[in-house]
Amino acid sequence: MYIDVVVLVILMIIVIMFFKRFSSFVFFMAIVDILLRILTFIKNNIGLPDVSALIGKYIPASIPAIIDKYCNGIINTILQWVFVILMCIFLSYIIKIFIHKKKI
Repeated sequence: MYIDVVVLVILMIIVIMFFKRFSSFVFFMAIVDILLRILTFIKNNIGLPDVSALIGKYIPASIPAIIDKYCNGIINTILQWVFVILMCIFLSYIIKIFIHKKKI
C-alpha cells in the first residue's frame, strides 16, 4: 500500500499551498519526521503489544524509512540527500532562532 506516501504528499501540497514559504515546508518536514521518530520510540518502548503492533503496522519509522520503502538505486540516494539537506536547513533555522532569541 502507498497510503503513507499519499498522505505525506497531500500534506506537503497543503503546506505549500497555504504557507507558500520554503521555511514552512522545511519546518513541516522536520515536524513530521520528529513525530514519526517519537511514535517509533513509543512503539519500541511501550509495554502494550497491541499498541506497538498498531503503530508498527500503520505508521512508518521516519521519512527516510518511507523513502527506502518505495525507492531504490539512484533515486533513493538523491531523495535521501535532499532530506539531509532539508534537515541541515532546518538546523540552521533553529540555530538562527536560538541566537536571535531575546534574553529573559
